[in-house]
Amino acid sequence: MKVYLVRHAQADSDVPEGLDDGARPLTGKGRHAAEKHFRALHKRMHGVDLVLTSPLVRAVQTAQILALAQELDVPVRVHRALLPDLPVGSQERLLKEHRDDDLVLVGHNPSIPAMAAHLMALAQFPRSVPTGSVIALELDAPDEPARLLFFAAPGEEVQEELKP
Repeated sequence: MKVYLVRHAQADSDVPEGLDDGARPLTGKGRHAAEKHFRALHKRMHGVDLVLTSPLVRAVQTAQILALAQELDVPVRVHRALLPDLPVGSQERLLKEHRDDDLVLVGHNPSIPAMAAHLMALAQFPRSVPTGSVIALELDAPDEPARLLFFAAPGEEVQEELKP
C-alpha cells in the first residue's frame, strides 16, 4: 500500500467575514505553486485509487488541484478524520478501511507530519513540512514501520532520504 500524505497548499491568512477558519481558501500563488508541484510529481505518484481530503476549503481545493494536475480519474472524497488536530488514531482507521488501495490523504499541519512520523515509527517527522508538501510512504504490513518513498516540498529537490 502506498500513502501520499499531502499538506494543503498556501491558504489566505484572512478568515472570510462571518465564517470560521475552515472557510479560508487557497491564495492565487498557492494554487499556481500547487499545480506546478503536483504536475512535476506525476510520474512518482502513480496507481492512486482514491483521494481523501479534510473538509476544510483549503484542503478540498488542494485535493482538486492535485487530481487535475495528476490527471487522476479516481474519486475525491471528504473525510472528517483528516480535520486538523485530530489524533493520529483517527487516520489509522482510514488506512485499515482502505488497505487494498493506494491513497492520497490531504490534510493539515500538525496532523500530516504527525501521521507520517507515527507510520514510520518515529518520535517526530525529521523536518518541517511546508504547505503543498507530499510525503510518500509504502506500508508493507500493518505491524511494520512505513518506508519513505520520497518527500517533496514545493520549490525543493525531491528527497528519497530525509535530512533535517
